[in-house]
Amino acid sequence: MAKQLDYHTIRAIFTRFQDADPEPKGELDHVNVYTLVVAVALSAQATDAGVNKATKELFKVADTPQKMLDLGLDGLTEHIKTIGLFRQKAKNVMKLSQILVDEYGGEVPNSRAALQSLPGVGRKTANVVLNMWWQQPAQAVDTHIFRVGNRTGIAPGKTVEAVERAVEDNIPADFQLHAHHWLILHGRYHCKARKPMCPTCIIKDLCPFEDKTVH
Repeated sequence: MAKQLDYHTIRAIFTRFQDADPEPKGELDHVNVYTLVVAVALSAQATDAGVNKATKELFKVADTPQKMLDLGLDGLTEHIKTIGLFRQKAKNVMKLSQILVDEYGGEVPNSRAALQSLPGVGRKTANVVLNMWWQQPAQAVDTHIFRVGNRTGIAPGKTVEAVERAVEDNIPADFQLHAHHWLILHGRYHCKARKPMCPTCIIKDLCPFEDKTVH
């Protein structure tokens, strides 16, 4: 775990991220906030690409909680059977759809507590939805952010919660809205787990990672 970077270094890092990609976007396909909730819930321990493949046809027939209930558990299961843990995820999606219809008039609530009360929706999922749909600077810490935060010293922490707090505490406010997307994309495509692409990294001179790859 790297030492926490100072304010000026972090500002320099995020200035470069912003210059390279001013409006970073999440890679989960969705057509409205309900399908975003479903997509994020399905993405646990699965790739965004794999989820997008499964939901391409699903969201054409079930883009509201009521339509999902009309499709039924078997219909949903058939659509998402290529995704890991699909049986449990299908049950959760049906349960959360029922709750949205019964308790929220078919609308998706926009507080973290209300989102987290839905089956299959944890803090990370809630934060993704709050950030991507409602433009709240909520920080969803996944394996990429956990790795990049600790490896670079941008947001070190021994737990997901500690890293989330470090992101919120140390990244300047003007970068908070897009911070988690910049970190996820950097971890996914550059600062990879096994073979980080240090030679082509835009922040390599600002990163204290000791085991940098040189070729």
